[in-house]
Amino acid sequence: MKGVVYDGERVRVVDDLEIRDVGPGEVMVEVAAAGLCHSDLSVIDGTIPFPVPVVLGHEGAGVVTAIGPGVGHVAPGDHVSLSTLANCGACADCDRGRPTMCRRAIGRPGRPFSRAGVPLFQFASNSAFAERTIVKAVQAVKIPDDIPLTSAALIGCGVLTGVGAVLNRARVDRGDTVVVIGTGGIGLNVLQGARIAGAGAIVAVDSNPAKEVVARQFGATHFLSSTEGVREILPTGADHVFECVGSTALVRQAIDLLDRRGQAVLLGMPAATAEASFVPAAMFLDKSVLGCRYGSSRPQHDIALYAELYRQGRLLLDELVTATYPVEDFAKAAEDAEHGRVARGVLTF
Repeated sequence: MKGVVYDGERVRVVDDLEIRDVGPGEVMVEVAAAGLCHSDLSVIDGTIPFPVPVVLGHEGAGVVTAIGPGVGHVAPGDHVSLSTLANCGACADCDRGRPTMCRRAIGRPGRPFSRAGVPLFQFASNSAFAERTIVKAVQAVKIPDDIPLTSAALIGCGVLTGVGAVLNRARVDRGDTVVVIGTGGIGLNVLQGARIAGAGAIVAVDSNPAKEVVARQFGATHFLSSTEGVREILPTGADHVFECVGSTALVRQAIDLLDRRGQAVLLGMPAATAEASFVPAAMFLDKSVLGCRYGSSRPQHDIALYAELYRQGRLLLDELVTATYPVEDFAKAAEDAEHGRVARGVLTF
């Protein structure tokens, strides 16, 4: 079968991937569509260290083709959106409703794939850039059949991360002021999360002025090409600032833009060894810097919620899909993503 493989030196679209049979507590999914997220590109450029060779992709949707013993919530033929969170469901964090903190779900990549007898790692417990993949049952979330799979694919990462950061981590309230730095796939979902939460002023910041139209479509009330004009709109600062780029300089700017009791939420992915600095005295007015993994999500709950919000017309998914590419055109999709030409490019199989 076809898939996108990174061997530590180059990325190739191959057609000789093999996948093992489904096991207990597992689900096999025929992938219909998968979004190309910057996290996939970060594996390629080394920003995210990951063992190789690896089958890339982590933002996908498709149709269940087989289930292992013990799986009861999905059946062959069901449409599912895939999460990357292979949490155990039984530890203290899972029991407290914090599956993103499950230690058994982090840093333990499996190897369900092989080529010519050589095992390949699975990226983010998902590997959606393959015609078929195997995930833990908890990662397959049933969705209504009337949601286009090219749109549903984006729920499992970009939407969970961006909207979840607003609703779950920052807990933006009605009338709060929000600044979103970076309006790529994650930033756009932060914008619509803030809109759904009922935020007042929602200021989008992006150095590319061409992104203004789509930023306003997703919820921005203001658009700036740099953070320098934020204080003219919000003289005392913002209640919430989301850094969605992964720049240490922008992390500092996010902190500097906070009002009293404000929160800076870090969503961008800088290099693993990058360091940011700020003035500690600026934090004494109850300000906070918050990390956020995967939107602090509960995927089985949140994916179903976002699917319903989409059906109600309150959550934008179709509008996120700027372009679709057959998987063979991965190089073109990656180039467009790297140059900011798309909100989200989606690979199809």
